[in-house]
Amino acid sequence: MRTSVLRASVLAFSVLASAACGGTGGGMGSAQVGLSPVNVKKVPDWFTSVPTDANTIYAVATAESRDLQLAINKAVADGRNNLAQQMEVKFSGMTKRFQEETGLGGDAELLDQFTQAYKGIVNTTINGSRPAKQEFEPTTSGGYRAYVLMELPIGQASQALMQRVKAQEQLYTRFRATQAFEELNKEIEKYEASQRPPKP
Repeated sequence: MRTSVLRASVLAFSVLASAACGGTGGGMGSAQVGLSPVNVKKVPDWFTSVPTDANTIYAVATAESRDLQLAINKAVADGRNNLAQQMEVKFSGMTKRFQEETGLGGDAELLDQFTQAYKGIVNTTINGSRPAKQEFEPTTSGGYRAYVLMELPIGQASQALMQRVKAQEQLYTRFRATQAFEELNKEIEKYEASQRPPKP
């Protein structure tokens, strides 16, 4: 007898709970869906599929703020940080090859000169980079979300690094005998060719 009453009570509770949560008469579940409408523009294609180019480094970033310009500024700053990280990786690899190709294991001074040269170039060229594309959208919280695509010609940074290295005679003499020098020089030649006005 008690078992039958208990089963009936559990069944009645389950039916009531189901009606409250999933009913079609304006219950709690349907009311919550109506309170959070989502109307967000699609993220730019270039943000999810970052362009690739042998002569250019790209980086994307996004940021949100109640002020549109601040959202853009924050996204640009983050994009520049991403560019800087890529440049650091590139030039760190070049430093390693420079060391291996010239046997500079014990010459810490020359390696330090090269490292300081490329770090200075990274800081200078990154600060001068500009967004290639930018878009923004209003957010549901009343602010703005900005998307930016930052680009930096590799040749521009390579050209600046070569000028720094040439200013240090001993470093330049050792560096120009390496494959790393040839790689840097080719990037500079491509960049300079791209800057020349087209022939009439």
